[in-house]
Amino acid sequence: MLASLVDVSAGSGLTAKLENGVTPEKHLPETMVGGVALFDFDRNGKLDVFLANGASQPSLRKDGPKYWNRLYRNTGDGKFVDVTERAGLQGAGFDIGAAAGDFDNDGFPDLFVAGVRSNTLYRNRGDGTFADVTAKAGLGPTGKWAVAGGWFDMDNDGDLDLFVVNYVQWDPAKELLCGETVRTYCHPKHYAPEPNSLFRNNGDGTFTDVSGGSGIAAHPSKGMGLAFGDMDGDGLLDVFVTNDTQPNSLFRNEGGGKFREVGGPAGVAFNDDGRALSAMGADFRDWDNDGKDDVFITALTNETFPLFRNAGKGQFSDRTYASQVARATLPLSGWSAGIFDFDNDGWKDLFAACADVQDNTEQYSERKSRQANLLLRNRGNGTFESASAGRPGLHRGAAFGDIDGDGRVDVVVSRIGEPPLVLKNSLGAGRHWIGVRLRGTKSNRDGIGALVKLTDGKGRTQWNRVTTAVGYASSSEPVAHFGLGPEGAVKEIEVRWPSGLVQKVSVPKGDAYLEIVEP
Repeated sequence: MLASLVDVSAGSGLTAKLENGVTPEKHLPETMVGGVALFDFDRNGKLDVFLANGASQPSLRKDGPKYWNRLYRNTGDGKFVDVTERAGLQGAGFDIGAAAGDFDNDGFPDLFVAGVRSNTLYRNRGDGTFADVTAKAGLGPTGKWAVAGGWFDMDNDGDLDLFVVNYVQWDPAKELLCGETVRTYCHPKHYAPEPNSLFRNNGDGTFTDVSGGSGIAAHPSKGMGLAFGDMDGDGLLDVFVTNDTQPNSLFRNEGGGKFREVGGPAGVAFNDDGRALSAMGADFRDWDNDGKDDVFITALTNETFPLFRNAGKGQFSDRTYASQVARATLPLSGWSAGIFDFDNDGWKDLFAACADVQDNTEQYSERKSRQANLLLRNRGNGTFESASAGRPGLHRGAAFGDIDGDGRVDVVVSRIGEPPLVLKNSLGAGRHWIGVRLRGTKSNRDGIGALVKLTDGKGRTQWNRVTTAVGYASSSEPVAHFGLGPEGAVKEIEVRWPSGLVQKVSVPKGDAYLEIVEP
């Protein structure tokens, strides 16, 4: 590659280190931190950064320092300023994941923060501050360990509903001793699974827990990653959840508030060898330009990062080896994941934030704890070529979006013990692009869940799904981004809104952000 994802962390102003409150006891949540959210909290057209930083940690180490969550405002000159205290987003528990979405449709994105034993819903007041409305919204203390959350409109009523991924049953007072010669974080097999949670938006600022009646709670698992897509093209968003050492879950949305778990029959519960992996992050979108949502997963060393192709009729095929993704990922451990067209050639590429689960791997093996991130460039023929992105680190969450407004997808990655890694995209020089921002009037405000189809000047088509639920414990920009290659001609954009409306818009040129308002 002539250009790459360039580390511009130094001087960015993102200075807060990701502190996980590590203890000699190796409490399991310590290794799970690091959610990142890229969202425009003040609606000034520039993406801001939220970092889940473990917040204060009295439950893990009473004598330790407090590590607050952080909110950084994008000043528009490649720099960020810390506005956490004014915004009121410091946090008060052991926080892990972040999910941005405008749940009350007032035009300002709100923030859900997932954590150990308690979650927090922050309502964006629109004046640069947030209000903790957790209790008022009916999302009070759960007693569960949540890793991630995601916003989607499960019933297409115009209000965003909330899916929460829960991990395992864990008690710091009963932490296990693991490791033969060196103490390590325990394998998840030692902990009982938790069911995930689903909350329906009542449209009045409150939510109803429908986990039981929807069928979601009937499938306890050790959830990690979360992504939404439409596996069968029926206009209802389905839910994909990666599970740690258990079969992955694919909840098919059957309408009427009901979901059916179909991971096994669909072919995404296991890898091609029939194994349940230590699955981590996920993205659920079309990587081969056939109009069907596919799945990309990260996992641990010697497991590969599975890549599934949606074959239609509710079936997926494992393309991990045929795509050459297996060869590139076998020696790596991955956390966050993303499917985006980084080089603007019209084909979506793959990104994985990489690092070992353990922070002391070198003491008992030949592997390294710190790893470089991975970029897998889509050749357009079903195969991918690999390149590293950034120096080795203990990477965890990753969020995707155009930070500097140049039409290329950038990445912010959290790193344990370091400030976040900011990767500026310098790929695709001379290639064109278009970004589609939606404004729902009958659908939710940002059109989350909408399927956007682009037809270029030569009649070629691409599809993208508007979503913020991407990767591991993280939240990305709700924009449908398309690379246009060297030609840059666009013929038409079609939006299939969550309301069911299909809208077609003629586009005169690319290299710009286009706002489409639902009629």
